[in-house]
Amino acid sequence: MKIDRPLLFAPQRWEWGGLDAVFSTSAPADELVTNVHVAGFVGDRIVVCRDERHGWFLPGGTREAGESIGECVARELAEEAGARLAGELRWIGAHHCVSDRPEPYRPHQPHPEKAWLWCAAEVEIVGEPGNPDDGEQVVEVRLAAVAEAQTLLGASADWMPDLIALAVESRG
Repeated sequence: MKIDRPLLFAPQRWEWGGLDAVFSTSAPADELVTNVHVAGFVGDRIVVCRDERHGWFLPGGTREAGESIGECVARELAEEAGARLAGELRWIGAHHCVSDRPEPYRPHQPHPEKAWLWCAAEVEIVGEPGNPDDGEQVVEVRLAAVAEAQTLLGASADWMPDLIALAVESRG
């Protein structure tokens, strides 16, 4: 798999978070998962979101204290995409990260090791993004064809097209 997706599996430095990250298809321990993001499919299209600060992204975000992965996914889909799960949540991989910051991002999170979980699922759009005051302010939700999603998301992370390809493959 690494041969087919060299950008996804390459070691990365996420300067904005003080993180060194490596993608793997090995499951992280649940207690290490701090963030969950979803490649949500509506038919053959992928849900992508845009905010004014960071551009295009897959819906998802930070787990709250005591929140399960499923609860985080449900909350983030509603907040950022106005969507809900319409099928099984499929885990496709994780970025295993090590922080060089002196403290965790939030007090309840593991430190210095953590994991960002990437999933795929069938979803349905049921309304507008919730846009809570303490979250991203989503200005557009788009159902993008796979190639368009790869282009939009690839503008901010060169490995994102590989992740989308992996999500498509997870559908069988």
